[in-house]
Amino acid sequence: MSWAGKLLRVNLTTAEITTESLNEEWKNDYLGSRGLASKYLSEEIDPACDPLSAENKMIMATGPLTGTSAATAGRYVVVTKGPLTNCIACSNSGGFIGAEMKNAGWDMVIFEGKSPKPVYLYVENDKAELLDADEIWGTSVWNTDEWLHNKHQDPLLRIAAVGRPAENGCFYAGIVNDLHRAAGRSGVGSVMASKNLKAVAIRGTKGVGNISDPEGFMKAVNEGKAVLAENPVTGQGLPAYGTQVLMNVINEIGALPAHNMKDVQFDGAHAISGEAMHEPRKSDGKPNLTTNAACFGCTIACGRISTIDQGHFSVENKSQYWGNSGGLEYEAAWALGADNGVDDLDALTYVNFICNEEGFDPITFGATVAAAMEMYEDGVLTKEQTGGIEFNFGSALALTKAADWVAANEGFGVDLALGSKRLCEKYGRPELSMTVKGQEFPAYDPRGIQGIGLNYATSNRGACHVRGYTVASEVLGIPEKTDPLTAEGKPGLVKAFQDATGAVDSSGICLFTTFAWSLDNIAPQVEAACGGGWTAERLAEVGERIWNLEREFNLKAGITSADDTLPARLRTEAAKTGPAKGLVSKVEEMMPEYYELRGWSTDGVPTEETRKKLGLS
Repeated sequence: MSWAGKLLRVNLTTAEITTESLNEEWKNDYLGSRGLASKYLSEEIDPACDPLSAENKMIMATGPLTGTSAATAGRYVVVTKGPLTNCIACSNSGGFIGAEMKNAGWDMVIFEGKSPKPVYLYVENDKAELLDADEIWGTSVWNTDEWLHNKHQDPLLRIAAVGRPAENGCFYAGIVNDLHRAAGRSGVGSVMASKNLKAVAIRGTKGVGNISDPEGFMKAVNEGKAVLAENPVTGQGLPAYGTQVLMNVINEIGALPAHNMKDVQFDGAHAISGEAMHEPRKSDGKPNLTTNAACFGCTIACGRISTIDQGHFSVENKSQYWGNSGGLEYEAAWALGADNGVDDLDALTYVNFICNEEGFDPITFGATVAAAMEMYEDGVLTKEQTGGIEFNFGSALALTKAADWVAANEGFGVDLALGSKRLCEKYGRPELSMTVKGQEFPAYDPRGIQGIGLNYATSNRGACHVRGYTVASEVLGIPEKTDPLTAEGKPGLVKAFQDATGAVDSSGICLFTTFAWSLDNIAPQVEAACGGGWTAERLAEVGERIWNLEREFNLKAGITSADDTLPARLRTEAAKTGPAKGLVSKVEEMMPEYYELRGWSTDGVPTEETRKKLGLS
């Protein structure tokens, strides 16, 4: 059946750890990972609770395919109520710790309450205990990882930890595992630190069994891997350039947001692109990119491992950053680069290293810096307030200093740790925060890609591209090409992508497989692993059920249809250049049809008929 069939419940207040069987009905309705964890969270907490209170819970969860031989089956999620958004948060990560959790025999771990002192959870198969973390509290993720490996003397121990920003209340702190993979968005690391939980260390040697049809599973898995290898995106583009393959593509079509989304193209895009990462530097003759890397069981290997020129100003006196580490992905390169007008690849790589080392989201951080730069140029912020640094667009120095400040909770970094929504509200310019429901945009401008704007506006965790990646269709022609500049047909496209994504996330595999796979490729793998009649249609229904469950959580948390919108800039200020020149986002035009297709009222509330159809009543 592929599920381990049990969960670990950790009461941090009392230090009691108990084992429970997985809810059979819920796993059949929500599959696992994102869906199943969201169901547990919805049943166990008040959606209106303070995200940083002991009443909130945090769930680390795997899917039924996690840890199996299916391609990319290393994913796990962190589900909680997010402090950045006050919405349900589900942050997805790769690396190896998800598979390790499954190999230890656990589908999920539920953390509740708050420890009276800093602790970490140590899991070795059936053994689980809370141990003292005083020595690593106040230190970085990288220091924590090294300390735990030294203490337990096991190089195969897999670790997820929070850094100093999470401890200091940064609203967008993440949870970093395997040094540079992260459950990065919505502030899930802030929740973890608020519970005085520093890290989770797991060693699993049981293996993943319970496959319903082993022979059929291997057949479906091998067929799926062949499709991935033959696809130009998953077999060529992503292995060679990672997600950074998109930088020049999105810039050319006029959908690369720049300068806090004032512009839709960036003159310096090539200098920070995937292609540029391969090019030898003029300074030392070495490329930024050292090699690509793969998560557990991944045949795509889109990860980047990079090095910085040792003479670059950001690291010239910091030898600890001279080695190889996790390099730039597209979203980080955009947020740190184009959105701030910075085209210094080594500066962006340094900041990315800091985000990994200290555990904070480079997307929200970069977009927050961009908002601060616009306020600085508008005269709202002064040089005194920005640490004595000229905080103009294009300043690599300002960007790198800002990362150091957030990491150390010093000076202007205390303000930047608020995220752009709270920062802009503090200084009287809320319209300069490019967010939905408090979460900053990813790297696609809704004026140049209309469907992604509707997806941002309706996303249950705030602005997010990986809740319904219509860029695949609107730009890359996957599974079929649609016109990015028109609103026609986009409500249906967005709904289909959102529902399918919910199922993919809940299976325990990586969303990047869907550049090559449809649910028709995934369903045979889930069916052979789990049994019970899993078809593409059933998976789509599971995704739709998850979407509505998350929606209902948010409604109870106080989110309304008024929050399903985009910043005025994107709705009223037309694109200045590129194919989308003269266009604004048509999100308001698309919303009524989207609500209708969802089976929601005109106020965005699931109707009783929809709730009954999906078993939510």
